[in-house]
Amino acid sequence: MQRWTFSPDTTDPSAVPEFAQAVAALKAGRLVGVPTETVYGLAADASNPTACAAIFAAKGRPHFNPLIAHVESLEAAQRHALFNARALALAEAFWPGALTLVLPKRADSPVCDLATAGLDSIALRVPAAPVMRALARAVGAPLAAPSANRSGRISGTTANAVAGDLGPALAMLIDAGPTPVGVESTIVGLTGPEAVLLRPGGIARERIEQLLGARLAAPAASATTTEAPQAPGMLSSHYAPGARVRLNATEVLPGEALMRFGPDLPQDAEQAVAVENLSPDGDLTQAAARLFQALRRLDSSGAHSIAVMPVPENGLGEAINDRLRRAAAPRPAT
Repeated sequence: MQRWTFSPDTTDPSAVPEFAQAVAALKAGRLVGVPTETVYGLAADASNPTACAAIFAAKGRPHFNPLIAHVESLEAAQRHALFNARALALAEAFWPGALTLVLPKRADSPVCDLATAGLDSIALRVPAAPVMRALARAVGAPLAAPSANRSGRISGTTANAVAGDLGPALAMLIDAGPTPVGVESTIVGLTGPEAVLLRPGGIARERIEQLLGARLAAPAASATTTEAPQAPGMLSSHYAPGARVRLNATEVLPGEALMRFGPDLPQDAEQAVAVENLSPDGDLTQAAARLFQALRRLDSSGAHSIAVMPVPENGLGEAINDRLRRAAAPRPAT
């Protein structure tokens, strides 16, 4: 695996010599670990079924779980999906950024059925990270890029985490330091009469609802089934560490690690095996950026369980709590 240390302040990634090597790897159907503003992605050409199959194999990801296709611009996205007025308004307001739109797929889109899990919809995002947009433009195809981690486990927000999880599967790993948002994109479904919040993420629900002038609907029960989720990140057990996760903890039990939020301490905190504070000041943006790194560090402490203090549900707290609930969910038998 080749590792390219890339400055996120670089305005023209294509001018860096390693960029051409990353493009060549993607065009050859190989996998590249890429930084986005949300989490690191495991990128492949979304129009190449063999390359997309390599994503599923490397992650151990179920084939019924669709992939997000990343493109360089709204104009590029319109070549792959049908946009109505609501979709255009959201794209113009939040792209580039941490918003994924699930839209009706155009019949002439080259994105392969494996990337869309055979659905007649497609998940599209224009990421804020310049290197990801430049790669999609240079490859000439959308880039499928789920989180760069083993399926169901903690998402990678640093290059070292990606290397530890998936290094042997990668042709190249682009290291741009820790990702600034720290949780995956918000996913909004626009394939029916209502706008549906399929996954909370890096853009708070309130901002989207304010722009639309209407509340986001909850997904139908069928949208989260293990047989055919409508979007990534909807399986009940996901983002899970090896240790058990105990939510809304008001005390620390013997042998537990502690995930704090804010200045207060729960009862018996002194007996925690390890402690991580997502935000001493109770800042939800800071907490989101630190969430997955904190989970990884607490998981590596040897604790049998991680006690998680309550996190407010407002703003980015909805995304944080979504990830924590899925991390704490019963895990499928293996």
